[in-house]
Amino acid sequence: MSEQNKVTYKDAGVDTEKGQEFVKRIKANVATTHNKNVLGGLGGFAACYDVSFLKSYNEPILLSGTDGVGTKLQLARMLDIHDTVGIDLVAMCVNDILVNGGKPLFFQDYIACGKLHLPTMEAIVSGIVKGCSLAECALVGGETAEHPGVMPDEEYDLAGFVVGVVEKGKMIDGKSINSGDTIIGLESSGPHSNGFSLIRRLLLKDGKLPSSKTELDFIKDHIFVPTNIYVKTILSLIEKVTIKGMVHITGGGFYENIPRVLPNGIGAEIFSLPDSYVFSKLAKDHSLDKNDMYGTFNMGVGYILVVDNGSVDSVMNELKNSGEKAHIIGKTNGTGKISITI
Repeated sequence: MSEQNKVTYKDAGVDTEKGQEFVKRIKANVATTHNKNVLGGLGGFAACYDVSFLKSYNEPILLSGTDGVGTKLQLARMLDIHDTVGIDLVAMCVNDILVNGGKPLFFQDYIACGKLHLPTMEAIVSGIVKGCSLAECALVGGETAEHPGVMPDEEYDLAGFVVGVVEKGKMIDGKSINSGDTIIGLESSGPHSNGFSLIRRLLLKDGKLPSSKTELDFIKDHIFVPTNIYVKTILSLIEKVTIKGMVHITGGGFYENIPRVLPNGIGAEIFSLPDSYVFSKLAKDHSLDKNDMYGTFNMGVGYILVVDNGSVDSVMNELKNSGEKAHIIGKTNGTGKISITI
């Protein structure tokens, strides 16, 4: 092959020099999440985390979780807003391990894109950094991969992975939940990162953003808000009050997620929820079926606690003092089923 006809990796769509520049640009921002346990910096072959502090635990249990942001990313691309989906990514992972009482230690991300657009990638990572700061965990590394010819240039997808720790004797697993316990719900910030395939079907016009400013503002101000991260509130709470079980309301809504923490034979009745402008408007505007909504969305409650009746006042006071909006939303029972009686 003649010199002028040689094809390079860059010609094939992968710009490794731009990838190196991306790492340089985000390095300082990522380092703001690091603590003394993070060894080395961004850009190595492996992330290194010193776990010698685990010697202070009697029986340390490592917890891990992985998740993504789903089709909410389509709205991010359409709105050209990329600095909050990283918060969503961290939230979906850390809120999951939090259910067992896990303290997040470190986080890694994976970004796949059609073409490496530096401003977009930097915005995404800035959100991941903010999410890690809110969860008080270190962003120790990640991978950004260009997929030319497989993904359109402007398209990207995100995945995250978190590792946390909990003392074995303090793990929260729901085994002590009995019939008659109280269910407390912590408010969500909106749909979080679930149900967006349905949301896009309802709110986009022929796959495009609505032209009406009112409808567009509803999407920006109420639908696209980042997922709440409950880590600081819950880790502080469980040091003071006994919690029997916890639930992160994600994909599958109430019907799928609540049973995951309940012992065999125990059910739950949800009889009250906080007012939610987002879900009330979706239900009214689109005549959505009630059961479909409770099986798809968080309906204004992103995280659930199951507590003994004698602990309710203490839990509610602690949550109020932490600034969390919490409500008594139901009771456990002996039916083995989840019922919504609102």
